[in-house]
Amino acid sequence: MIPAQFEYVAPTTVEDALAALAEGGEDAKVLAGGQSLLPVLRMRLNAPSLVVDLGRIESLRGVRDDGDAIVIGAMTTHSEVFHDPLVNEHATLLVKAIEQLADPQVRHRGTFGGALAHADPAGDLGAPVLAMGATFTIAGAGGSRTVAADDFFQGLLTTVIEDGELLTEVRVPKFTGWGAHYEKFVRVHHQWPIVAVAAAVRTEGGTIAEARVGLTNMGLTPLRARSVEAALAGQPATDEAVRAAAASATEGTHPPSDLNGDADYRRHVATVLTRRAVLAAAGA
Repeated sequence: MIPAQFEYVAPTTVEDALAALAEGGEDAKVLAGGQSLLPVLRMRLNAPSLVVDLGRIESLRGVRDDGDAIVIGAMTTHSEVFHDPLVNEHATLLVKAIEQLADPQVRHRGTFGGALAHADPAGDLGAPVLAMGATFTIAGAGGSRTVAADDFFQGLLTTVIEDGELLTEVRVPKFTGWGAHYEKFVRVHHQWPIVAVAAAVRTEGGTIAEARVGLTNMGLTPLRARSVEAALAGQPATDEAVRAAAASATEGTHPPSDLNGDADYRRHVATVLTRRAVLAAAGA
């Protein structure tokens, strides 16, 4: 199907992009990598009057060191994040998740910020950035503001980004030396996860000193399994201890029911995947 007619602009600065969005109003749409927006346009599920393409804004690309964190530009592709040495050294959990994100074509075109702004609860990046306590920089006509990951995701395909605003970068705290794993359950390779679990673990002498656990597709937004994190602290990195802690993984979750499985099935799978992800991250 052919998309409905729309105006197209490709600004080269954030300021020009914000001006274009202001002019386009509520009917304007932002184009990042296009992996989510273009299929929607082709199926005429949305008919914007204006599309603002961010692909020429070089300031939105790249990864940089920022002391105790790394900063990832919103227009940095998944493939670029995956291969970046700073990410590999300090944010291994992102590497583990991107490795399983869609297929190579999508990873080379899709963008880190675009995927997070799309906020699909089955997306592979939400749970890792939530578990790592990332912060989001959002630019608007009145300047920039910073939002914590806990507050960024508001609901199904909904974030705190308002009309006329742009996500410009994501600041990810360094987890240097932590073990990490992303355990994803699908029926078909490259599919959206039925359930997935992101785990980062810091061990000391065979004991879990700290753990961060995020859940994918267990509610309308990515979720943090804080009860599991608390239960793991100070426990030995053994199957028995991790299994006991993982039993609380589904507290506070509201998983969907669909053709891939009902809510109870997802709760069971989430518990199993949490145990596997934590053990793998701990090197057990």
